[in-house]
Amino acid sequence: MVTTTDTATTGENDPAVDISLPRGLLIGGDLLTQSSGGTHGHIYPATGQVNATIPLAGATEIDQAVTAGWEAHREWMSFPPARRRELLFDVADAVRENLSQFAQLNTHDYAVPVSYAATAPLLEEFLRHFAGYVDKPHGASTPVSGSFDINLIEREPYGVVGVIAPWNGSLVVAAACVAPALAAGNAVVLKPSELAPFAAIRFGELCSEVGLPAGLVNVVPSGPDGGAALVRHPGIRKIHFTGGTATAREVLREAATNLTPVVAELGGKSADIVFDDADLDLATAISAHQGPLMQSGQSCACASRILVQSSVYDAFVEKFVATVGAANIGDPFDPAVSFGPVISESAADRILGEIDRAVSERAGELILGGNRVGSDRIGDRLAQGYYVEPTVFAAVDNASRLARTETFGPVVSVIRFETEADAVRIANDTSYGLNAFVHTTDLGRTHRVARQLEAGSVWVNHFSDISPQGPYGGYKQSGFGRTGGLEGLHEFLQVKNIRIAMR
Repeated sequence: MVTTTDTATTGENDPAVDISLPRGLLIGGDLLTQSSGGTHGHIYPATGQVNATIPLAGATEIDQAVTAGWEAHREWMSFPPARRRELLFDVADAVRENLSQFAQLNTHDYAVPVSYAATAPLLEEFLRHFAGYVDKPHGASTPVSGSFDINLIEREPYGVVGVIAPWNGSLVVAAACVAPALAAGNAVVLKPSELAPFAAIRFGELCSEVGLPAGLVNVVPSGPDGGAALVRHPGIRKIHFTGGTATAREVLREAATNLTPVVAELGGKSADIVFDDADLDLATAISAHQGPLMQSGQSCACASRILVQSSVYDAFVEKFVATVGAANIGDPFDPAVSFGPVISESAADRILGEIDRAVSERAGELILGGNRVGSDRIGDRLAQGYYVEPTVFAAVDNASRLARTETFGPVVSVIRFETEADAVRIANDTSYGLNAFVHTTDLGRTHRVARQLEAGSVWVNHFSDISPQGPYGGYKQSGFGRTGGLEGLHEFLQVKNIRIAMR
C-alpha cells in the first residue's frame, strides 16, 4: 500500500503528540494522492489554521471505488463464513491497538475534546458484535399452502453499498454502518466529509492491513460533488446517509435516478423532560452533557429543548446554569477540557446569528453565554479558533424558531411545563423525532411517557449511548431505517424467495 502523510502542526507547545495525518483516497487498497475532485485545505477548528491538504474524490474516483468494491465483494463472498468472521475480529483487534491514535485523529478532524473522543472503542464493540452474525443463518423455510414444495426465504447482501458519514461522526458511522454491512457480505464505499477525513482513512487502512480484500472498504473523502456521484452511481445498490434534512432531500433526489434505496439518519430537536420527582443532580449532569457541552452541541442527539416541571424549574435552572457555566473551555487535546470549538467560521457565524435572532424576537431570556469565547479565556493561540460560548435561554416559547429549528451548536432552550400531559404534548410538538430524554424515578410514569413520545430512541435517566444491540433511528423528519440491532443488520441484506417444486 502506498501511504502519504502530513505531520499535524497545531502550534508551539501543543499538548498533542505529533501525529501523521493520513491524506488521500483509499481505493482498492491504495492511498491515492491525486484526484479529479481537486483539493481541500483542512482547517483545525481550534486554531482556524490549515493542518493538511487533502485530495477530494470526483466522479472518476467514485467509479474506481465502486469497481474495486464489486471485485472485493465477490472475493469476500468466496471466503468461508468462519474466515470472514475471524477477519472482522482481526479488524476489531487492530482498532483496539490503535485507540490512542484514533482519539488524536478524531480531535485533529473536528477538534472534539479528547475527553469525549470515545468513538473508537464504540467501533471495536460494533465490529465484534456484528462479526458474530457472519456465520449465523439469516433465512427461513415456510410451508406453502396446498403444496409440498420447498419455500425458502433467503437474505443476501446487496453487493456494494455507499455510506455517507457526517463530519461529526465518521467512526460512529463506521461502527454503526460499515461493521454490519461487512458482516452481511457487502463491500463499502465510505464517504467521509472533507471537514473530517483522517480517522476514516486510517480505519480503511487498518481494514486492508489485517487482510480484508483490497477494495472491500474504500474511503473517498469528498464534498457535495463526490457525494452526488456516489449516490447516483448505478453500481451502488444501497445508500446509508447520516446528516442534515436539507442534504437528505438532495440525496433522495439523486438516488431516484436509479431507484437506489436509502437509509437516512437525520437531525433532531430532542426534548429532555425533567419531572419533579427526578434526581436533579443526575438530571442536571446528563442534560448539560447531552445538551450544550457534548461536541459543543454539534450532535443529532443534542438535547436542545429542556422541559422542566414548574415545581422544580427554578432549582433545576440554577443547577444547570452553574454546571454549564463551569465547563472547562480550551485546547481539545487537554484531557481536562470538556468544551471545544464548533466546526468552522461559517458555523460560528450561523450559530451566533441564531442567538441574536432569538434575542431580538424575544424567544426567551438569555441567561448564559451568547458570544464568541474571548482570548482572555482560551489564550492567544486559540483566539482564531471557532469557539462559541455554551448558551442557555430560559422561559422559551416552544412555538419560536429557537425551539423548532436545529441550531447544531451549543445552544439550548429551557421550557416550563405543568403536567405530564403538557410535557408529552410539548415534546411531540416538533417536526423531528430522533431522541427523547426522560428524568423521573416513577416507573409507571417512565412507561407511560416513553410510549407516548414520538421518537426513535427514548433515554430514561441516561444520556444517549448507542450500542450494537439496540436499533437507532428517527421518526418523522429525523429519518427512516435503523442502525444497530438485527434491524440494522437487515438494512444491508435484501430478501429473496426461492420456491422448489417437489414433484
